[in-house]
Amino acid sequence: MRNSFTYFGLLSLFTILFFSKSSHQADPPCTPNPRLQSAFKAIQEWKKLITADPKNFTSNWNGPDVCNYNGVFCAPAPDNSHIDTVASIDLNEQNIAGALPDELGLLTDLAIFHINSNQFSGVIPESFAKLHLLYELDISNNLFAGKFPKVVLSMPGLKYLDIRFNNFEGSVPSKLFDMQLDAIFINNNNFQFSMPANFANSTASAIVLANNHIDGCLPSNIEKMAGTLNEMIVSNNGLSSCLTPEIGKLVNLTVLDVGFNSLIGPLPKTMGNLKNLEILNVAHNELSGDIPQTICSLRNLETFTFSNNNFGGEPQNCSNLNKKGNKENRIPNMPPQRPDKRFSLFHSQAPV
Repeated sequence: MRNSFTYFGLLSLFTILFFSKSSHQADPPCTPNPRLQSAFKAIQEWKKLITADPKNFTSNWNGPDVCNYNGVFCAPAPDNSHIDTVASIDLNEQNIAGALPDELGLLTDLAIFHINSNQFSGVIPESFAKLHLLYELDISNNLFAGKFPKVVLSMPGLKYLDIRFNNFEGSVPSKLFDMQLDAIFINNNNFQFSMPANFANSTASAIVLANNHIDGCLPSNIEKMAGTLNEMIVSNNGLSSCLTPEIGKLVNLTVLDVGFNSLIGPLPKTMGNLKNLEILNVAHNELSGDIPQTICSLRNLETFTFSNNNFGGEPQNCSNLNKKGNKENRIPNMPPQRPDKRFSLFHSQAPV
């Protein structure tokens, strides 16, 4: 899934330079550094919980110089430029198995914690609440389980949250959508909750909730997200009701995917205002009526998928798009594949 998305610029040039090992200058050997001493304790406890490391990535996690450990990056402390501290950890794609110890809460200067595409399991320690400077948390593509890690709600500096492709379950706290996040990836878990009333409070530019069990409907005040939202993917859940016309006010949207839900009613004509939209997927719902010509007139729209609905008409200009739409609709002069009986029943129940 990660390969399907850009990183949204969250790793800025400043971050790359700030956490470069080449810029690290170790403290004089005779000068005790309590922050690195705490880091040494935390990482050694972590190493004890690692049960498999097929690439031997952590093989040099020995000795007190933690700044030279693989995947550990140091920089001058934010409150004292004369001492170094652990600022970033990156163990991505190492297929390491194990768990996270409470002692990781000792890394109080940590800004980036990336361990995606491994085999880590268990839960996220409550001690992560001490990581007040944490900016990016990426634990995706692992085997974490249990309830939503509420500890992330206690991270005031957090901007990028990626916990997708794990085994989390249960509800998602509505407070998540009140946080000042830039990206929310919680897709491909086993979350079960209703779309919260404060969903539109989110400041995220990318929200991906796909492949969970979310019911309810997109809120009518969704236009509140117009200034920030670029990508919204809520496919394969249990969303119902109609698409609110207010969705047409999300003028910065480039990707909108609401496929594989239970949405009904027509596509709002206001969606023709989504001038930046590049990908639109409304397939596998119970949407009906004619497809608005304004949608297919969007200049930046490259892919429009609307198969497996109850649409009755397609504008001529839709034929110019790289679309996937004729299958399982009832569009005149197109080869229908839905049984006539089902469509007769549907239209008999539609309002006159």
